[in-house]
Amino acid sequence: MLVFDNSALEMAQRLREIKLLHTVIWAIMAGSILLLPVVGWLRKNSAAFALTVLILAECLVLAVNRCRCPLTDIAARYTNVRSDNFDIFLPEWLARYNKLIFGSLFVVGELIWLSRLRGPRA
Repeated sequence: MLVFDNSALEMAQRLREIKLLHTVIWAIMAGSILLLPVVGWLRKNSAAFALTVLILAECLVLAVNRCRCPLTDIAARYTNVRSDNFDIFLPEWLARYNKLIFGSLFVVGELIWLSRLRGPRA
């Protein structure tokens, strides 16, 4: 007969919930970064500005938390695992290079939007 430790099951469930929340927030932020050059190119300036503010707010949260998502520290309370994706439902390689990949895409998106702002209207 198997005996389950309720506290271990509760901790695993809590970790899954944190990972799900973290993944949803990541998807919103990643989607915003991917959408930015599109709306910038289309000169949807209000949308580009709103996305920029949202992304910069996330950058501020990360900066205040030593370049870590606050959910990472919360997730760490529920497991001893410390792989790059222990706190989010992403492939390990993407979790490892997430800031580099999406930071670069954000800069490119901003440059596209700014070039369209300054350029001639078609």
